[in-house]
Amino acid sequence: MKNEDAVTEIPEPRLSKFLFANISFAWFWAIVRLYVGWQWFNAGLEKVQNPAWVGEKSGTALHGFLLGAFSKSVGAHPDVQGWYASFLNGFVLHNIAVFSYLISYGEVLVGIALILGIFTGIAAFFGAFMNMNYLLAGTVSINPILFLLELFLILAWRVAGWWGLDRFLLPILGTPWKAGKLFKSK
Repeated sequence: MKNEDAVTEIPEPRLSKFLFANISFAWFWAIVRLYVGWQWFNAGLEKVQNPAWVGEKSGTALHGFLLGAFSKSVGAHPDVQGWYASFLNGFVLHNIAVFSYLISYGEVLVGIALILGIFTGIAAFFGAFMNMNYLLAGTVSINPILFLLELFLILAWRVAGWWGLDRFLLPILGTPWKAGKLFKSK
């Protein structure tokens, strides 16, 4: 009898299992998580306290950032691709105050979540998403380093929050593929 519905599983290599799924390596991910979280929290806090980002002049600082990105989108080998410059010009620029608030508070929230170790994989994903947008806008700075660390935090989500709130919340809430104690029927 031929079973066409059989699932082939490829086992996880020992090294990746040790790095990304073994709680004995959770201390390392806690250090990485705290570093990345602190970077986001500080960057966001500076923006939240700056009226050019949040407040009566919201969007002023972002407007300057966008002008810099637009200037990098010309020439034979532009730092900012034409499609991304068009997105910035056609959508972000027209909603600049909204994006100014989203960026400012988004950075703070990603920082807090990573520092506390709550929903670590999701927080790292949104941090990586913001870093990728900054890179696409032609800003290098610390963005490639944070992006790489966040990719590793996403891979290590099972243990990256072990020394944090994920250790307690994930068994209660569960994951999309496995219900936690709160959602199990009795």
